[in-house]
Amino acid sequence: MSVKDTVIETMKVAGKPLSAGDVEKLSGLNRKDIDKAFKELKEENAITSPVRCKWELVQ
Repeated sequence: MSVKDTVIETMKVAGKPLSAGDVEKLSGLNRKDIDKAFKELKEENAITSPVRCKWELVQ
């Protein structure tokens, strides 16, 4: 499973907006990898930010 897939799955399971730190705690992934995945997911319009520094999947 790729880092992006793990980030997406972690966000689905949490069911609420998460920060990169939250994803790091829940998934055990490296923070730099999470930040890179968030950047790619933002560019793909797969995630959105409902509040500052928190991200959720686009419905």
